[in-house]
Amino acid sequence: MTLEAMLHRIGHRGRVTPDRETLFAVHRRWRRTVPYENLDIQLGRPVSLDPDALSDKLIRRRRGGYCYEQNAGLAMLLRLAGFEVSMIEGGVMRQVHGDGMWGNHNALIVDLDGRQWVADAGIGDGFLEPLHLREGTHTQGRFTYRLERLDPNTWRFHHHPGLSICSYDFRLQPHESAEFAARSHELSTSPSSPYVTTLIAARPTAGHTSLLLSRTVRQYSADGRSSRTLKDVGEFAATLRDRFLVPLEDLGPDGVNHLWEKAVAQNDLWQTRTWEAG
Repeated sequence: MTLEAMLHRIGHRGRVTPDRETLFAVHRRWRRTVPYENLDIQLGRPVSLDPDALSDKLIRRRRGGYCYEQNAGLAMLLRLAGFEVSMIEGGVMRQVHGDGMWGNHNALIVDLDGRQWVADAGIGDGFLEPLHLREGTHTQGRFTYRLERLDPNTWRFHHHPGLSICSYDFRLQPHESAEFAARSHELSTSPSSPYVTTLIAARPTAGHTSLLLSRTVRQYSADGRSSRTLKDVGEFAATLRDRFLVPLEDLGPDGVNHLWEKAVAQNDLWQTRTWEAG
């Protein structure tokens, strides 16, 4: 996969050099154009972290994915653009549920001009631009995030209050994407996994993030959230296509109908589930 193809996929038309301006621009464009979604899991399709499979899915077929796919793809793009990138292990909700959460998420560290930046496309309503790896508050528009150092190698990201998760922890030891394959397989196939029990799609735009849980669409902003329930398969299909930029033809000839049936059956489940993965 070429750098040009990946930049075309996200609609980036500016210059590309390994500097802060490019890092922020590419991160924003990826977050806004490559939807966070678990539709292949809902369709019973295998999730692969193989670079060729990811390039085919995310770039050629213009699909999205969940955290392991998202951050592997973003890492490929940043490395092709000349950035020094490390993939790191995360634990969504470790603050609440303990060490068993390690590995249910990953993120990226970008080393640039003597500073380190946290890049992450794997939280559906997460930050739009990279966060400087320093303790304290980080403000992006009307959203406020916080980084807390727990020990010399371990950090905690605190999300904006009221959004999909309260926090995730991460540690700075580098990993390869393939090291997350076993946990990805577990989370994409286990009957108890929220990715199996709940259809999810998310995409940030200016000032807010849209999040689809089964057939309920939530819109998060710094002022709060609103929600509505999709009424029929036509509205569901239009929402996937227009709001979440999912190419419906890639879901298969009966994919939308199958997903809608699952979303209807699931609709009340996500409201009572404690989310344990990113």
